[in-house]
Amino acid sequence: MKPALILQLRPEDEASDGEYRAFLDKGQLSEGAAVRHRLEAGPLPQDFDLGDYSAVIVGGGPGCVSDDPATRDPVEARAEAEILALLPDILARDMPFLGCCAGIGILAHHLGGDVSKAKYGEPVSAVPAQVTEAGRDDPLLAGLPETFDVLVGHKEAVQSVPEGATLLMQGRACPVQMIRAKSNVYATQFHPEADGQVFADRIRIYRGHGYFAPAEADALTEAVLATDVTVPERILQRFVDRFVKSNRRSPA
Repeated sequence: MKPALILQLRPEDEASDGEYRAFLDKGQLSEGAAVRHRLEAGPLPQDFDLGDYSAVIVGGGPGCVSDDPATRDPVEARAEAEILALLPDILARDMPFLGCCAGIGILAHHLGGDVSKAKYGEPVSAVPAQVTEAGRDDPLLAGLPETFDVLVGHKEAVQSVPEGATLLMQGRACPVQMIRAKSNVYATQFHPEADGQVFADRIRIYRGHGYFAPAEADALTEAVLATDVTVPERILQRFVDRFVKSNRRSPA
């Protein structure tokens, strides 16, 4: 069985480690079935080959694809550029890919979509999202409730569905919550790997990063810990079951 490749963008050790554990836990993925690479810590090795992996999972991070190139953190920019450089090959192969939060911005940007902070950002919270008609026929969503809560917290958003992508889930405050390109390339605005405790940890770590007013941290922590968000992890589990544990690809 080829392992999944988990690419991370978080420079904070605690946040990165917590995200990695969450992907393993919520995806029911063993450490032996995953290879982790922290892109902010260094580039992919020179002998890197996508063919060595069954799937690619991209986590979130404090950077935004729509940040001003002139002022953005150079480490964030380099890490993001590494993922963008992989996407042509991923799409050409229709390789299983799941981008979470930052991942939807990167994928939509590569597809030529409008990703910006103009509107549709969402505060740190649990919000309802709805499966679209196309989503009801998708193997990662089929049979799930038509509407369920997801955990979000993002400054930028995909402003409209990019050409070549299918809208699978939508929200009231943020219309583009999940998309698919080709048959196997997915991205979510929400965090399928997260639960209330994971978000509570991130609220503490990212208190000063502009996602919320620092004075709101305690109330936000209390709110996310009171949530019971469990359906999104089933999307992650289905992705892992379908593409990593079985190494089976859906028909094009």
